Amino acid sequence: MTLLSVRNLSAFYGDFQALFGVSLDAAEGETVAVIGANGAGKTTFLRALAGALPVSRDAVEFSGQPVGGRPAHTLVDLGIVLVPEGRKIFPSLSVRENLQIGAYRRRAGPWTLERVYRLFPVLGERRDQPGTNLSGGEQQMLAIGRGLMANPRLLLVDEISLGLAPVVVKHLYEVLGGVHREGTTLLVVEQDVSQVLAVAQRVYCFRKGAVALQGVPARLTRAQISAAYFGA
Repeated sequence: MTLLSVRNLSAFYGDFQALFGVSLDAAEGETVAVIGANGAGKTTFLRALAGALPVSRDAVEFSGQPVGGRPAHTLVDLGIVLVPEGRKIFPSLSVRENLQIGAYRRRAGPWTLERVYRLFPVLGERRDQPGTNLSGGEQQMLAIGRGLMANPRLLLVDEISLGLAPVVVKHLYEVLGGVHREGTTLLVVEQDVSQVLAVAQRVYCFRKGAVALQGVPARLTRAQISAAYFGA
């Protein structure tokens, strides 16, 4: 069953158009990758889905209902949750309080503080420390944990590998794999193409604010992906 359906989505920053007629589908329980170079429109796309940018009502359907342009908090209530690029940890809050912020809409579901601590033991060990005292990898764990605390049906993950060591990235993708196996639909924006294609059932490559290529990763050649990515 299709959970997310995006049709002809365009997005603007003032007079500047950043997305041009983007269409994309994500089935229930699927992991979908969105790849592309810097400035391709990937983060803008996630922000539009998460309610941070105005878009046409009919451009985005979630679980069969139009949700384009709805405020972010109403989308969280439906189960659309963003793990933002750069982690966006609240510096004045402890690790525990940062996680609790994720549950502020009190959406029902399986994710609790204790379950997040089991997923990321270091967060439990450092629960009373300021969130910004954590390393980069630990802050990314905190950002993912905060997103899970909202009990998402669709988790939007923006640049999970940014600035992190390969061993940390590998661990984070293993965690996302576990989240996916429990039934959460994932839409993952990533520049580390090899990493994300290893876990995705479908991939969309963005270039200059539009979809340049889409398909099943195993059926796409490296040459096709490279041409779409760089415009060769």
